[in-house]
Amino acid sequence: MSEESVNSPAPITIRPARLDDLKHALAHGWADFLKAPQFGLFFGAIYAIGGVLLVWLAFILGISWMVYPLVIGFALVGPFIATGLYEVSRRLELDQSLGWKGILLVIVEQHRRELGWMAFVMLFVFWVWMYQARTIFVVFFGSRGFASMDGFVTAVLGSSTGWWFLLTGHAVGAVISLVLYAVTVISCPLLLDRDVDFVTAMLTSIRTILASPVIMVFWGVFVILAVILSAVPAFLGLLVVLPILGHATWHLYRRLIS
Repeated sequence: MSEESVNSPAPITIRPARLDDLKHALAHGWADFLKAPQFGLFFGAIYAIGGVLLVWLAFILGISWMVYPLVIGFALVGPFIATGLYEVSRRLELDQSLGWKGILLVIVEQHRRELGWMAFVMLFVFWVWMYQARTIFVVFFGSRGFASMDGFVTAVLGSSTGWWFLLTGHAVGAVISLVLYAVTVISCPLLLDRDVDFVTAMLTSIRTILASPVIMVFWGVFVILAVILSAVPAFLGLLVVLPILGHATWHLYRRLIS
C-alpha cells in the first residue's frame, strides 16, 4: 500500500435525510443544552450581543431601515458562531471532559485550519447580502432617506413601489440565503470533525442538500425563522435558541455524514 493511500482521508458517505433525523437532531440538541447550559448560554449571549450592537449601530448611523436585512443576514453567519457548540456536542458524544479552556482553545485554533476559510466565505456573503439590500433600496427609492423607522415602514407598505421593493428584496435574499445555507449546513461541523479542505466541505454540504432537498430546505427555513423570531425580544431568545440549534446541527451532521 502506498504512502498516499495511507494518508488520504476516509471517503465521505452521505445518507439521505428524513423527517425523523430532524426530530432526532432537535431532541439531542435540547439534551446537550441541558447537559452543559453554561456553554450554550455563553455562546448564545455572544450572538445576541452581536445582534444588539449591529442594530444599535444601524440607528446611530441613521440607517434604521437596514435593521431588518441586518437581522436576517446576521442569522446566516450562525453556523460559524456555533463552532463552540459543535465541540461541546462532540465531547459529550465521546464522553470527554468539558472545560472552558479546552472548548475556547479549539475555537481559537480554527483560524489556522480550514474552518477559518469558511468564516471568510460567510463574511463575504454577509457583505454581499448587505450590499444587495442597499442596491435594491436605491433602485426603488433613490437616494432619499428616512428620518425614522416608522417613516420607512409607511413608505414601504403605503405604495406599490414599496411592495415591489419588498418582493424583489425577499426574492434576491432568498437566493443568497439558499446558497449560503447549502455550503455551510454540513461544512462547518465537518471541518471541525475531520481533516478535509473547505472546498470539499462545501461540496459535501451541497451534495447533502441535493440528496434530500425537501427535508434539508425545510430544516433551513425552520432554522432561519427560529433565529428571526427569537431575535424579536431584544435578541434575548437567542440565549436558548442558538445553542439548541447549534447542538442540533452537530447531531444532524452525525446522522447524515459517515
